[in-house]
Amino acid sequence: MSDKDKALPPHRLEENLDPEDWEATRALGHRMLDDMLDYMKTVAERPAWQEVPEQVAARLREPLPRESADESQVYEQFQRDVLPYPLGNIHPRFWAWVIGTGTPMGVLSELLAATMNPNMGGGVHAPYLVEKQVLEWMREIFDFPAGSSGLLVSGGSMANLVGLTVARHVRAGFDIRKQGLHGSPKPLTVYGSTGMHSSVQKALELMGMGSDGLRLVETRPDHSIDVEALERMLLEDRAAGMQPVCIVGNAGTVNTGAVDDLDALADICQQQELWFHVDGAFGAWAAIVPERAEQMRGMSRADSLAFDLHKWLYMPIEIGCVLVRDDRQHRDTFSLTPDYLEQTLRGVAAGGNWFSEYGVQLSRNFRALKAWMSLKTYGIDKYRRLIRQNIEQAVYLGELVERHPQLQLMAPVSLNIVVFRYLADGLDETAPDELMLDELNKEILLRIQERGIAVPSGTRVNERYVIRVAHVNHRTRYSDMDLLVQSVLEIGREIMDAGPRAIS
Repeated sequence: MSDKDKALPPHRLEENLDPEDWEATRALGHRMLDDMLDYMKTVAERPAWQEVPEQVAARLREPLPRESADESQVYEQFQRDVLPYPLGNIHPRFWAWVIGTGTPMGVLSELLAATMNPNMGGGVHAPYLVEKQVLEWMREIFDFPAGSSGLLVSGGSMANLVGLTVARHVRAGFDIRKQGLHGSPKPLTVYGSTGMHSSVQKALELMGMGSDGLRLVETRPDHSIDVEALERMLLEDRAAGMQPVCIVGNAGTVNTGAVDDLDALADICQQQELWFHVDGAFGAWAAIVPERAEQMRGMSRADSLAFDLHKWLYMPIEIGCVLVRDDRQHRDTFSLTPDYLEQTLRGVAAGGNWFSEYGVQLSRNFRALKAWMSLKTYGIDKYRRLIRQNIEQAVYLGELVERHPQLQLMAPVSLNIVVFRYLADGLDETAPDELMLDELNKEILLRIQERGIAVPSGTRVNERYVIRVAHVNHRTRYSDMDLLVQSVLEIGREIMDAGPRAIS
């Protein structure tokens, strides 16, 4: 405390959160950075996942801290109680759900973004220009026209919410911002396949359209939407007094990676004056691989496109994006400028439209920096090669499954998702054996995870429980796929040798 501070009365003493010893903090920061880079470098040497021991969990249940603590002691607890027990998604054999793996550049860019700590709602500052540039790159990559808008968001769920909210605003046929759904003479409806991500239903519930407003269309054998069934449903719903507003196309369903006929869906939307939204959370990125571009044909015709950069571009969570073809429609859906956010012709509040006018957030972090630095560091051509590599590795895994008589591929490998199950001797595909097969495969999955071998996830395909590999991992090698198949076979036999009671 300085002599000047000592002279102030106690109620006037001033504090801040900067360190008293900057050099000690600098040393700790260098140690943290070295430790984290070593952690990433050696990730393959550790289990893919391990359960948090109860004694560790107990230490993480602690009273609210009242007094300051030494920063190095806090870091030591992080090393002891947090770092050894991750979800596992930076490991080469993590393929659960659809979760990206992160990169060293991502780590460094997050440090820089947190140091600058700008609010990306708007204003005149270089980070605003960085986000504008990233969005311009996204428009170029996905062939959206000049003048279209975009917004970086937390992930695909928020991107879907933004896109669908614009769809409702534009196609409702009345001023929904003013009147709300009370102004609707007819129930508003949105259409998509039964393979759609649950975030679409959540979005409609949040938007007041309800889960009844989500019209699920049956799929074809390849799990893509049945376009003829969709057309029939649209006719029937209009006759029943409903008002269709939007069709959601899937550029890779979450369960199987199936891709809808996006061109056909775009045609229907154009003919019937419906909004065309594409959920491309991970699959949209396959469009940058030339031999997969035809599979994604029609995606660039979308009125709005949702996708993530923290999935198949491997960036640290959170960073998703939504592109909207018509900037004015996008801004009109969300823009609200009170006096305290009024723009000026000069100064920090000058510049173009604020990002806060294109979504629900006013406070927004500098997630654009990791995209800007990653794209400049690695280049889109390297991402293209990595995505192709992931697809080829998934195809390889599917071939391994198909070659073995005790494994069954449960859906075509259309992109980077492989769903399969173990078939045990003595169990056929009729009830009650099917239920036993479901429990057997669930037990195989759990043992693979608990032993730290790998982290696939589980789901149901055609009402059967399956092991699911969703591959957006730049660290995976073909040998990791070999190990997974070998482990499934070994653990399956181990369980069956122990008898039915081993399946819990």
